[in-house]
Amino acid sequence: MGYKDVYAKWQSDPEAFWMEAAEAIDWDVKPSKALDDSKAPLYEWFTDAKVNTCYNAVDRHVEQGRGEQTAIIYDSPITGTKRWISYNELRNRVATLAGALRAKGVEKGDRVIIYMPMIPETLEAMLACARIGAVHSVVFGGFASNELAVRIDDAKPKAIIAASCGLEPGRVVHYKPLLDGAIDLATHKPDFCVIFQRENEVAELTPGRDVNWHGFQYGVEPADCVPVEGNHPAYILYTSGTTGQPKGVIRPTAGHLVALNWTMKNIYNVDPGDVFWAASDVGWVVGHSYITYGPLVHGNTTIVFEGKPVGTPDAGTFWRVISEHKVKSFFTAPTAFRAVKREDPKGEFIKKYDLSCLKTIYLAGERADPDTINWAHEKTGLPIIDHWWQTESGYPMVANPMGIEHLPVKVGSPSVAMPGYDVQILDEAGNPMKPGELGAIAIKLPLPPGTLPGLWNAEDRFRKSYLTTFPGYYETGDAGMIDEDGYLYIMARTDDVINVAGHRLSTGGMEEVLAAHPDVAECAVIGVTDQLKGQLPVGFLCLTTGVNRPHDEIVSEAVKLVRDQIGPVAAFKLAVVVDRLPKTRSGKILRATMVKIADSEDFKMPATIDDPAILDEIRDALKTIGLAK
Repeated sequence: MGYKDVYAKWQSDPEAFWMEAAEAIDWDVKPSKALDDSKAPLYEWFTDAKVNTCYNAVDRHVEQGRGEQTAIIYDSPITGTKRWISYNELRNRVATLAGALRAKGVEKGDRVIIYMPMIPETLEAMLACARIGAVHSVVFGGFASNELAVRIDDAKPKAIIAASCGLEPGRVVHYKPLLDGAIDLATHKPDFCVIFQRENEVAELTPGRDVNWHGFQYGVEPADCVPVEGNHPAYILYTSGTTGQPKGVIRPTAGHLVALNWTMKNIYNVDPGDVFWAASDVGWVVGHSYITYGPLVHGNTTIVFEGKPVGTPDAGTFWRVISEHKVKSFFTAPTAFRAVKREDPKGEFIKKYDLSCLKTIYLAGERADPDTINWAHEKTGLPIIDHWWQTESGYPMVANPMGIEHLPVKVGSPSVAMPGYDVQILDEAGNPMKPGELGAIAIKLPLPPGTLPGLWNAEDRFRKSYLTTFPGYYETGDAGMIDEDGYLYIMARTDDVINVAGHRLSTGGMEEVLAAHPDVAECAVIGVTDQLKGQLPVGFLCLTTGVNRPHDEIVSEAVKLVRDQIGPVAAFKLAVVVDRLPKTRSGKILRATMVKIADSEDFKMPATIDDPAILDEIRDALKTIGLAK
């Protein structure tokens, strides 16, 4: 069956489609039906089932005779450590940790915050919570105290599991003082904290509250898996903490298992036993879905990587890890590839490693510009598959389903809607738009299994954020178009569509043109306020390593490119060269903050920013062209 047949099969009978996909999961009580629409427009899936995530991710593989297979490969170029953990070993470690949490009073439905770096113990903490039916909320390690405090007050955890520190190239991130600061700030106080002491920094424990990771597990009874209801939250993941209160996205247990397991073969084309590597962080949704749960539920080997695409030690790190650990499918963010391309534009490092094991490279997390895709394809000779999804969806909404059919790649498009997703382009009044027209991307309800059924303790906010603008649809917050072949093009966040003298233009389209300039390694375009035209675009250009031409020459060439390819209507006249762009830790460019700086408005420092010093660099650069006064 090709893609069209599979998609049509879902369309004609969604109930049967998802019940069939559910057969790949080991249930304690099988679901009698897939969709529960009794509370529409709030939908749930497999609600009458009983199941345990940890059993499906760990124990069943041991019981099926695959206990000796490697479950987790840990590779840390920062500490120079490598470890291989089998499914047998993983089961024993997780059962003991779960037993220790239970002995301290953590039960089904209790929340546990996990604040840890990229080490195998982080995955063990997630799985241990799942084992006893506790709801985990992973907060990106190194998040500031205030941000962590907000999440403590929202989730009200019984326990917090943290590490003494995280490691970045050349510096230690002191987690424990940040955790102490957060607990001081928070109104809610956890009953206890479990601290994993790393060799690089041993933290001081607070008497009466903190317990040592190893010490508190000593002599406990390992815990069995606790079956939970199909709609029981597996975890809460907070998103969009850049403005106001972060949103706690809920991930329902049963739908999450069914959907993720389906994607591993159908989208990522891996079979049980294959090595799968998502080079992300467990603090983000990609890490939840494709470092921890997806690969393990499907019986793959997953890689936990503690390092960076460049600088640990060089731009060949990705290729070393892939070659050494025999990775079959590799998934990273476009920003990581841009960093590699900037350091190694000719792809010299790629030639040093045997990459014959690697079959496909997947990109997601932000718009993948054609230039980066073409570079990666040219240098590796492999299919580069862009795909699109959100924290809220938990897995790809639009993709090229490599395990079903390798569809033609259209560079600049993440390809086509996956089963479960009826993706439409709507105008401001909510009417469907014609192929090729730019509008809001919305998904017809109900959303498929595993997607968010709501926000943690915030139903009104959930309705307002996602369901109100276009009744009967989920609002994605992205803008784009669909072509005649059904391929989606994501042009920008809805608020990145700028209005220049009445013309709606996508900043993403302009970025695409700029990125094609041979000297430009990375770029961003924002819309700044203009009294005459409403908004004007401004470009920021980061140059490829080794380029030493006059900046004004490169700027004028870039301006000409946009005028030639988009036309004078874009009114693109302003651009500056900068060393780097402000980004979140997951690699998203903070365009909204850059707009506020350009327009000389006050702004709140984004919680997720990687390096706040970059904002001053942006301000100084903008002043050279008469902005940010």
